[in-house]
Amino acid sequence: MQITKHAVASIHYTLTDNDGNILDSSAGRQPLTYIQGIGNLIPGMEEGLEGRLKGDKFNLKVSPEKGYGIKNNQLVQKVPVAAFGGQEVKVGMQFQTNQGSVVTVTHVGLGEITVDGNHPLAGVELNFAVEVMDIRLATDDEIAHGHVHGPGGHHH
Repeated sequence: MQITKHAVASIHYTLTDNDGNILDSSAGRQPLTYIQGIGNLIPGMEEGLEGRLKGDKFNLKVSPEKGYGIKNNQLVQKVPVAAFGGQEVKVGMQFQTNQGSVVTVTHVGLGEITVDGNHPLAGVELNFAVEVMDIRLATDDEIAHGHVHGPGGHHH
């Protein structure tokens, strides 16, 4: 069976940047299990997995446009320190805004704190080493709910 729309695929992966730094990996964990073709993964990953077979091992390079997007400088803002209510703020901390988006602190100054609303991997070319562990058809319930049920997926 091939990975096609509405197939449930289980994959092991290691994600690195162009310098070879490991950014994420399923090593030592259960494989990532998802439904193909419904937007559960970044577009470049779904495109690279389409048509693959159980047992396939391959490398996949995903451009920022097909990954987490191009970095948008309009999402970088300086916020008065007072907006954080006196709590200690450090670089790398993340906060949810009143609009529901997440921002990451990139600089702490005396009167201002710089926050970035871009995904941390925006603008980064992604390199995946992938192994397809299993493929099956999604159930009608899984397709209706938009996620995998049972092992490797969501439990209701």
